[in-house]
Amino acid sequence: MRPASEPGNPLPTPTHKTRTLWLVGILHAFTHVYHVALLPLYLRMRDDLHLGDVDRATALMSVMMAAYFAPSYLVGVLTDRMSRKKLLGWGLFVNAMGFVGLSFAPDYATAVVCVVVAGLGGSCFHPAATALVARMFPVGTGKALGLLGIGASVGFLIGPFLSGALADWTGNWRVPVLVLGVAGVVASGLFAWLSEESPAPAPASATSTGGRAADGKPVGRVRLFPRPMFAFVFAAMALLFCLRDFAGNGLGTLSSLFLQQAHGFSAKEAGLALSFIFLAAPIGNPLFGHLSDTARLRWLVALVAVSAALFASFPHLPAPAVKWAFAVYGFFLIATYPIVEAELMQSVPDAVRGRFFGLFITVGGLGGNAAHWAVGAWIHRLGPDASRVAAYVPVFSGLAGMMLCSLGALLCLRWFRAHRGEYLP
Repeated sequence: MRPASEPGNPLPTPTHKTRTLWLVGILHAFTHVYHVALLPLYLRMRDDLHLGDVDRATALMSVMMAAYFAPSYLVGVLTDRMSRKKLLGWGLFVNAMGFVGLSFAPDYATAVVCVVVAGLGGSCFHPAATALVARMFPVGTGKALGLLGIGASVGFLIGPFLSGALADWTGNWRVPVLVLGVAGVVASGLFAWLSEESPAPAPASATSTGGRAADGKPVGRVRLFPRPMFAFVFAAMALLFCLRDFAGNGLGTLSSLFLQQAHGFSAKEAGLALSFIFLAAPIGNPLFGHLSDTARLRWLVALVAVSAALFASFPHLPAPAVKWAFAVYGFFLIATYPIVEAELMQSVPDAVRGRFFGLFITVGGLGGNAAHWAVGAWIHRLGPDASRVAAYVPVFSGLAGMMLCSLGALLCLRWFRAHRGEYLP
């Protein structure tokens, strides 16, 4: 039976929905493997490419993520107009080919081009996937996106460990990059073969006549922001959530360098420790996603507050305990992402979800992923102090404070939910 809130949009069968959800989850895993695979490889890349400073290696991550987020609004426009299946399949293929190219990069300039290609391909995933899943599951959206988040957790979990282990085993950072790139190419082909097309969304209208007004005339395309106040609240919300993303992304680069330089971890050991951030996330994502379907904003406050407290504690812990603290931290923080996505998707009609989410992650993603470069530059300025654990306390505490400040975005989320009806004529 078609939900009254999304008129004119035929929903897929339960079998199609379940299969599509898990296939998109596999793509989600690859998307995020590529986001963390370089984290344990910075020092090897610096030496092999003769970069001199580690911040040039960490800058590759920021460049890739900038390319990943910059076109997100344009991808969102495509998501609202064309096949989401094609966007997802071709996006992974281009993303993977960027990594294949990176594995053969002879110099830094070529490496920059390759990570830009990888980022552009990856940009297709989240606007298309989030809108697709929210449309298929208008009831229990938080739970569905939590299940989709398992794919991200698996990708985050295996990415740094696998790349670090292969780099230590072969003595070459290029091997794990090539292996992961080829695997992504294969996965994109399997997705194109096994997945089924999802019906394109129809324009929202006040009637259930398939996108036509009562007089039979076609209804115009729904505007992203019905009036200027929507744009203002949206900008505030995206910038505030950017603080959470800056802190969360900064943790990966910060912890990789912190563990290797202050605690003497190898690339493999650092990669394994970073993987622990996502060890419990496959449980936390669907659990908190399901719980949030009845009290979403209250759960967000609790999860972010606990995550920030754990974040600030990391440099005060003995080295053997850090990875277990990472696991607890990831259990709470990673669950905030599907919860926020569910609230975003349910705050606007299906006809604008691609653009809405695409613009949201463009703003938050570009700002949040500048953390990789910023953290690398900060550690470079430490000089010899980079080997002292105490030197890292201020940046861990500062990033934890930014995470707490992001809670102001919840007021914006509540405002959008209250004004959702203004999108419909």
